[in-house]
Amino acid sequence: MLDDLTNRGTDWLASAGLRPTRQRVALAALLVGDGCDRHVTAEWLYEAASEAGAGVSLATVYNTLKAFCDAGLLREITVDGSRSYFDTNMTDHPHFYWEDDGTLTDAPAEQLRIEGLPAAPNGARVASVDVVIRLRRD
Repeated sequence: MLDDLTNRGTDWLASAGLRPTRQRVALAALLVGDGCDRHVTAEWLYEAASEAGAGVSLATVYNTLKAFCDAGLLREITVDGSRSYFDTNMTDHPHFYWEDDGTLTDAPAEQLRIEGLPAAPNGARVASVDVVIRLRRD
């Protein structure tokens, strides 16, 4: 089972041309090894890596997440300008942010309609549109 997680993580890195260092493979296995998409914070990934005995520092986790984003493997979703989540699902889709417990989940993309997007200023283009819908439980 551990070999499957590691192999998926290594293949994921290879798909973006990233060198499979020990730390990258360990973090990639935690992010995509089981084949499921997830939204994680750097702190969550650091704790998961520590529990798995990966022996990485929090600074290494932050640097690796940045490298994964730069390589197009992850998307960073910023909530409130202070908290970032990293999404393994690279398709265009909206998110629900659950304010009560601070979790981020996918929202159904097929239900979202965006009309009347403002034109980008001269010399710029729209790179992406992030939609985060904030929820509170009753």
